[in-house]
Amino acid sequence: MSQSLSNILIHIVFSTKGRQKLLHEKIRQKLYAYIIGIFKTKSCNYYQLGGVDDHIHISCSLPKTISVSDLIKEIKTSTSIWLKTKDNNLENFHWQTGYGVFSVSPAHLQGLCEYIANQEEHHKVTDFKEEFLGLLNKYKINYDERYLWD
Repeated sequence: MSQSLSNILIHIVFSTKGRQKLLHEKIRQKLYAYIIGIFKTKSCNYYQLGGVDDHIHISCSLPKTISVSDLIKEIKTSTSIWLKTKDNNLENFHWQTGYGVFSVSPAHLQGLCEYIANQEEHHKVTDFKEEFLGLLNKYKINYDERYLWD
């Protein structure tokens, strides 16, 4: 084959350090726009961004030129620096150390995008810990809960 082709769809989830509720609606909208700018520089297609005060979800395709860990490092590092300049309450902002990333079938992408778009409703009845543990179990990822939260 003379070219390399890929369609790697992923669902990324990470929270603020200590799950602090720092991402109010107005700042989240600006944050999503900033992340979209990062995706454009990385030739990365995004499908949906969403979240609530203490975490965000991203559905995107992974470009063949960058690893998952490098993409997430770029997003978290750049946005952390950017957020610190946007609000006095965010001058000590940090994301959690880790993240969750899950592969997504193209057949399930629309459902995932709807799920991410409805985070506000979802979190009226479910907190981040419960949601994240549910994702780990759904995707059959082994974990030790002692090391999940920071």
